[in-house]
Amino acid sequence: MMYMVLAGALFGIGLSGLFSARHPLRKVLSLNVLSASVFLLLVAVARQSEPLDAVPHAIVLTGIVVTVSTTAVALALLVRLPIRGRQDAAGRPKERP
Repeated sequence: MMYMVLAGALFGIGLSGLFSARHPLRKVLSLNVLSASVFLLLVAVARQSEPLDAVPHAIVLTGIVVTVSTTAVALALLVRLPIRGRQDAAGRPKERP
């Protein structure tokens, strides 16, 4: 029960951070907190079943891999965003007016 309450609190923190943050890095971090809360909820629900079910744990492990990959791509795009903003379509630096 305590883990479900903690998952709900983390979900609320992640959701509020996602909607209130202006900086893209904070939005990515909020999405990570949100996904961690979903993983915690899945493990907490799977723990309560009498014969232990391995499927929710496998889903959580798959979700962690997907979340890490998505975060890596998002961070790579965030690093590239300011650089791309200073180039034209052909990749040459823009001239300042």
